Amino acid sequence: MTVLCLVEQDADGPADASLRALTFAARLAGAGPAGPVPVAAVLFGPADLVPGDALAAYGAASAHVIEPGHLDGYAPRAWAQALAGLATEVAATAVVAAASDRGNEVMAYLGALTGLPMAANCIQAEPDDDGTHHVVRHRWAGLLLEEASLTGSPALMTVATEAVPAAPAAEPASALPVHPYAPSLDADDLRVRATEEAAGHSSGASLATARVVVGGGRGVGGPDGFAPLEELAGLLGGVVGVSRVVTSEGWRPHRQQVGQTGTKITPELYLACGISGAIQHIAGCAGAKHIVVVNTDPGAPILAHADYAIVGDLGEVIPALVTAIKARSGSA
Repeated sequence: MTVLCLVEQDADGPADASLRALTFAARLAGAGPAGPVPVAAVLFGPADLVPGDALAAYGAASAHVIEPGHLDGYAPRAWAQALAGLATEVAATAVVAAASDRGNEVMAYLGALTGLPMAANCIQAEPDDDGTHHVVRHRWAGLLLEEASLTGSPALMTVATEAVPAAPAAEPASALPVHPYAPSLDADDLRVRATEEAAGHSSGASLATARVVVGGGRGVGGPDGFAPLEELAGLLGGVVGVSRVVTSEGWRPHRQQVGQTGTKITPELYLACGISGAIQHIAGCAGAKHIVVVNTDPGAPILAHADYAIVGDLGEVIPALVTAIKARSGSA
């Protein structure tokens, strides 16, 4: 018996959101009525690139890896099918993932394939004696908490990453065994595949897992106004996010939207440029550790949530930041 945790990776190793999910999984695994069970990380990628030390540090006792030879690229149904087979093989009591775009999508597929309920955006979970799980989860973009009983085995959950800090394990495993896993897939599992353009993803991170997000709103002025933000995000190893009005105008795709109806982000730094800060947007970026705002309006609502603010024209401020960063790094 074990608890499985889907781990996403970026250029620097395990995504921060996945480390938070591992922390959640470790707490869940240690709370079983019959005693603690081990946590196993599940990764899609080459076995020789599994970040064993980092996974062990946050509570994983082993890792199962699906290599590109068996499943290359992101195919949500195929990922879910792999998790379903693996969960049966190891007699998993729960399957956990970060509440990222991919985590929520894969776990929804897993619920559909297995006929099991899936609880999204959980912040607490504890197994009960009768095999159910008592969960507490965010609803309405975190404006209220719901307590619920989650039935079915294994229990399927995604973790509201902005509410669960990553915490190293008290007694991490000294060595992490890595087990290759070959899923049984058919053509239907591989029918839908997703690809990402290299632009805006220089760090390999998704919007939900990026450590730095450079956001742009109406104040950017139009589609062409995002070029300096893309350059700045690249220099900082981050990705670009946008406000709802930007996607409504068709300037950028919806997958880049930060907010209640977009993606909730938890970066180390959120640099919001030309964004007024409607409550729906704040619901999506409130999990950022540091918020820096560039805006011409000193009364913009987002300034009330900022750690630092620059009241000025982003058309002047962003190029100046780019020049300063290049000069400091010697790439000017």
